Amino acid sequence: MICLSLVVIGCASHSLMPAAQSEAIKDRERALASHRDVIQASVRQSGNVGALAFLDAKDGHLVVLPGDSPVDAWARYATAPDGQSSSVSMPDVVTFVYRTDIPKAPETLTQSALQQQQAQRTAFVSELRRVEEQLGLMQRQLTEAMAATKQDTDKAAAEMRALAEDLAAARKFMLQTAQLGWLNQEMAVENTNGIRKIAAASQELAASSTKLEENVRQLSERLGSQLKELAARLDSIQGKIQNIK
Repeated sequence: MICLSLVVIGCASHSLMPAAQSEAIKDRERALASHRDVIQASVRQSGNVGALAFLDAKDGHLVVLPGDSPVDAWARYATAPDGQSSSVSMPDVVTFVYRTDIPKAPETLTQSALQQQQAQRTAFVSELRRVEEQLGLMQRQLTEAMAATKQDTDKAAAEMRALAEDLAAARKFMLQTAQLGWLNQEMAVENTNGIRKIAAASQELAASSTKLEENVRQLSERLGSQLKELAARLDSIQGKIQNIK
């Protein structure tokens, strides 16, 4: 996109220009043509696609600035140390010459167009770096969020395991309590039958029968207390399950 925006005037017909300007361009082209071998040798040595070539505006010596495009060559020149760039006096119009193995005609470019495209290129690079930094920040935030989510998931799984253990303990307690109730009921029936048999057999055992009945009553009261405690614990477990949901 940068290269397409360059102002190319070398392809324009000289007949469309004032005679003096057209003659000046012809003179510049002839002067550069006389240095063709030197320009191509510099391009080959650099390994680039081509080079900006012009005659210094002050003393007329040949200047070759290699690059892979006109803007690339200009950027290398513009960012060179002060001692190198300030020693060259660039004319208003320069030519980008391609390597001999690349079938492209030389491009004639204005210095102002190159400066403008260099500014756009610098702005683009700065914006690209800003976007890369934002993407890096978003990636770090995403990684942290995923780590936090995993931590919350592990915590919820641990709570579920603890709740399952509590539920298993409650089921075991309920089974034991049911077995105890059944045994107590059997004992109560047997004790009652025994008391009746003893009462029928002998009035002397009445005192013992009364004491045994009192023991059965106390045992029943304890059983009721255990069942209430079981009910309270089941209510607590049910509340935890509802909170997790």
